[in-house]
Amino acid sequence: MTQRLEGATALVTGASSGIGEATALALAAEGATVAVLARRRDRLTELATRISAAGGSALVIEADITDSAAAAAAVEQVAGALGRLDIVVNNAGLMRVGPAAQASPDDWDQMLAVNVAGLLYITRASLPHLIAAAADSPRGVADVVNISSTAGRVARPNAAVYSLTKFGVGAFAESVRQEVLDKRVRVSLIEPGTVATEITDGLPAAARAAIDRQTAGMQKLQPADIADAITYVVTRPRHVAINEVLIRAADQTW
Repeated sequence: MTQRLEGATALVTGASSGIGEATALALAAEGATVAVLARRRDRLTELATRISAAGGSALVIEADITDSAAAAAAVEQVAGALGRLDIVVNNAGLMRVGPAAQASPDDWDQMLAVNVAGLLYITRASLPHLIAAAADSPRGVADVVNISSTAGRVARPNAAVYSLTKFGVGAFAESVRQEVLDKRVRVSLIEPGTVATEITDGLPAAARAAIDRQTAGMQKLQPADIADAITYVVTRPRHVAINEVLIRAADQTW
């Protein structure tokens, strides 16, 4: 079977579970060498082992992307070790919910740090490498894929700051898209609906119960469904740019 990303390198943040993990597996299956980045080294090591066992290649990067210096160093480590950087998937994300008048400012700070600042730091450090890769790539293009949410399209009660971060990701993605399109770097936005991941694990019991009630009976999307969309985006021919993809569970109403 032809591997559409043979010779390409990819960096996936938040790769220790969920969408990031599934994306790393999917891109590796297409022939990309994948740098998997997160804070949980044990999870990353296990993922790299799975990728290698399937015939792929992976590089483990343990880093906290909310630290600008650490994020930049991680990108340089990837480019140095792998020789190039063709694809960046900004997947790392955090969700906290609650009424704005009662929410913890610490929760807000954490979401802003991971969902916004971390994405900015990784993108900023990656762009020079992506531009260089696009100039000499057999594919003739490089890609930044930003993972947002349906919360980046429709704000709902108890998710004000989470939605703020995701709306912000969309705005940033569109602006950068226009800045680098003449450099043959595509910038895409993926907006998943309800996906069966660990993103709600850190919520208080009452918040988790409310989400469980809201999604009761729903056949949730799986991380592999989102990874499939990401793979589709980055394997398009050079002249095709998939700028935005909204993916909901078939019976999701919001």
